[in-house]
Amino acid sequence: MPTQGQPILRAVATSTRPLYQLLRCINFAPTVHVQITEDGIRFAADVVRVMQGVAFLDSTLFTAYTVNLPQSEDGAPPELPNFQIPLSALLEVLQIFGAVDVATRAQKAEQDAYRGNFRNYRTDAFSNQTLGISGTCTLLYAEEGDAFKITIEETGVKTTAALTTYVPEIPEQIPFDRDDLTFKIIMQSRSLLECLAEISPTAPVKLAVTTTKTSPYLALSGTGDLGSAAVDFARGKELLEVFTIQERWSQSYRFDFIKNSTEAMRIANKVSLRGDGQGVLSLQFMVDVEGGKRSFLDFRFVPFTQHAGDDEEDEEATNENDDT
Repeated sequence: MPTQGQPILRAVATSTRPLYQLLRCINFAPTVHVQITEDGIRFAADVVRVMQGVAFLDSTLFTAYTVNLPQSEDGAPPELPNFQIPLSALLEVLQIFGAVDVATRAQKAEQDAYRGNFRNYRTDAFSNQTLGISGTCTLLYAEEGDAFKITIEETGVKTTAALTTYVPEIPEQIPFDRDDLTFKIIMQSRSLLECLAEISPTAPVKLAVTTTKTSPYLALSGTGDLGSAAVDFARGKELLEVFTIQERWSQSYRFDFIKNSTEAMRIANKVSLRGDGQGVLSLQFMVDVEGGKRSFLDFRFVPFTQHAGDDEEDEEATNENDDT
């Protein structure tokens, strides 16, 4: 149990924009796994066995952050509180507060041909920050099994939403062997986003990622029903800030899964691409948020060849059932 009379978590923010920005990047699963730590709140979305995305809301993103972890009777380290919530519901609540986030403005601008990209990322002239309107957003988790509450207060108006928490189904983390890295590349995330945009019109099913010690260093190619397309990063340090390649490495991934990380590519400054000896691809995004702070988003992908067989087995089982 937490300290008598004290909630497990109470976090207060004066702006929900960075929270919304980060959480929207992993909005590809119906529910997210939430873990409360003394350093921040970890949100993990999971597509079983093939893809995972993690957004960590560091305690520095909040003006006040208090955690009272349940104490164990035997003196062992306290267990970190875990539960699941529907992420889409949390995002809807966060949009109530203050300015619309950068990602939403960019999405709306795609429907307006007269707004340029630079303008999309400027502060809204009617945002709370610009108008000087004060407000707070409080995240509260009182005790195990309780609802996850979000209270938004602006100009004397208070709104409280209570999201039902579910028994956690803790996803097995996709293993990534940092001691067996085949390559590591750091580049501008916008370059990676533009690369996928060039490949996307061919409706690719698979995306092949290939790294080599010599030019083109990094190559991405997509193959689909409408044809194929490829983009090479052959100019080395002009496009790739850091590249360490042990040996040639080539793996294929479901394009739709990689596409789930494009929102992170859109708001991040840089991305670190890493591949290990077993073929797992790691994308770690660095995001600059309000107040000169930085946050990180992590995505991991299992190679297409490792889970393609599962689909074939399911199809064979279906055919057998049809025959009977």
